[in-house]
Amino acid sequence: MEIRIEKAQTLKEKPNQDQLGFGKYFTDHMFIMDWDKDQGWHDARIVPYGPIPMDPATMVLHYAQETFEGLKAYRNPNGDILLFRPEMNGKRMINSNKRLCMAELPEDMFVEAVEAIVKFEQDWIPTAPDTSLYIRPFMYASQPGVGVHPADSYRFIIILSPVGAYYPEGVNPVKIWVEDEFVRAVKGGTGFTKCGGNYAASIAAQVKAEQNGYTQVLWLDGVHRKYVEEVGTMNVMFLIGDTIVTAALEGSVLPGVTRDSIIHILKDMGYKVEERDLSIDELMEAGRTGQLKEAWGTGTAAVISPIGELCYKGEKITIHDFKTGPLTQKLYDTLTGIQWGRLEDKYHWTKVVK
Repeated sequence: MEIRIEKAQTLKEKPNQDQLGFGKYFTDHMFIMDWDKDQGWHDARIVPYGPIPMDPATMVLHYAQETFEGLKAYRNPNGDILLFRPEMNGKRMINSNKRLCMAELPEDMFVEAVEAIVKFEQDWIPTAPDTSLYIRPFMYASQPGVGVHPADSYRFIIILSPVGAYYPEGVNPVKIWVEDEFVRAVKGGTGFTKCGGNYAASIAAQVKAEQNGYTQVLWLDGVHRKYVEEVGTMNVMFLIGDTIVTAALEGSVLPGVTRDSIIHILKDMGYKVEERDLSIDELMEAGRTGQLKEAWGTGTAAVISPIGELCYKGEKITIHDFKTGPLTQKLYDTLTGIQWGRLEDKYHWTKVVK
């Protein structure tokens, strides 16, 4: 791509790397590119980070044609900039956009845009332990007009944020509320996409969980309120006996990049992984009998989040004495070791930004 560059006249003061939190700070510049039905993708540019001018009738504000992605850039011990499987994010955005009848951005252009803005803003990549540069590509219907139909124009933007741990608890167990009233997604809907509507619909249950003293929600399927699907905004896995069980990708569960990576690592470790329906009754019974050894969520933001307690209809199950289990810790250490370039990447997942 030919990328036009407009530099910011005033640069921001960079935050303390020990107090980054997640998604609080943003870099000096952002990437923007537009699409319309006559020109296709055009006018790729890196410009100063700032507000987006928008007509009040812009269709995304009314009909929510919007998708996004999330990935990270890391500094390895040699100072190289690493991306982790960015092509998978590009492919997933294509699938999200197909479902929402939005313009599709080719995978190679997605990766090139990510590399370009990360390289341009590389001074913002933090180097303190367990920190990284969070990358948020997103796309929305930019055509003004009130009428329910696919828009004729879209805008693709990438913003960057230096981050620390997603959860204040860090890699420590969290308490999870099993939600049996609200649902996140149904097969045939948009559960497999990364669109804002999925997340907006999840907030009510998250508020309910927090009011009951829990960090996040374990979602059950939208038809039977019976089968385990995701935890909060993450995929979820359970070590039951000597087998790892996780929900299958059948349209209502997000195909997570971290999920896929962890499954590869688990199989290489010799574990049996079952992608299948897991009922909440089976899960709670495994907890009662001690067969539920460990549980964790997987996602780009937190990587691995151990689960220490489940509460379902008033019954509480403690997992691994509310401590991070050895397998959970090993998975976190292995994946983050690859991502930060501390361990050999035998899977060829990392990509050096040159």
